[in-house]
Amino acid sequence: MHQQHKRVFAFRANIYKTTSLNLIMQMNKFLIYTLLVFSFSSCIGDDILEDNLDPEIRISNLIDTLAVNTDYQFTYNYLNNVGRSEQVDVQWSSSDPSIIAITSEGLASGLQTGSAAISVSFDNGSSLIEETKTVVVGETTTEVNVTERIGTIATTSSYVLAGDFVLKELSSGDLELSFGDDYVASSSLPGLFVYLSNNPNSISGSLEISAVDIFEGSHSYLIQNTDLDEYAYVLYYCKPFNVKVGDGEIQ
Repeated sequence: MHQQHKRVFAFRANIYKTTSLNLIMQMNKFLIYTLLVFSFSSCIGDDILEDNLDPEIRISNLIDTLAVNTDYQFTYNYLNNVGRSEQVDVQWSSSDPSIIAITSEGLASGLQTGSAAISVSFDNGSSLIEETKTVVVGETTTEVNVTERIGTIATTSSYVLAGDFVLKELSSGDLELSFGDDYVASSSLPGLFVYLSNNPNSISGSLEISAVDIFEGSHSYLIQNTDLDEYAYVLYYCKPFNVKVGDGEIQ
């Protein structure tokens, strides 16, 4: 009888031990989940953003002057209401066709010295989207040669994120996105990635540059197969949660 009581006691002790271990494991899982939610709460609080933008059209390849009796092919970039590039049926026009004539395909001809405003426009059914630039007709054709653009990253969450940047075209044709000594980012940011985008509130249709593994000081990223004027914003996102934590307009 004594041995039987010992076996019953040992059996109950094992049940208690197993139950206690299971309870501890469940509590640990709950604590880990709570910590994760708390860690990401600053990100998640900024998740509800308005993705829609005003459509925009740009003349892609600007010139300052056009030589008399020469032609120049203008191109455009149309960005829809979510910042994505689209091919649309645009209209090209000249404010003075006797100085600069332009075809419906954007081929301009310098006819005599002077200046005229070149416009590209698109009617999307609800509004007319247009851009106009003044071009001078003279002795030579001079393109607008922009080789770098600048901006400043600022946080959009409770995490630290700040710094000036330069987006530069290299001699190879690639781009370099570089940050200076004033750059700082919280190393607590979960799954932090940097992007180029035309929508300040979305990475849909954006260019993913890299995961972030430098959180202070100067550093740079090499970007291939991208034009200098192709994107308008640098964005920082918590990629696992698709949440923006910082942005900067490219000037």
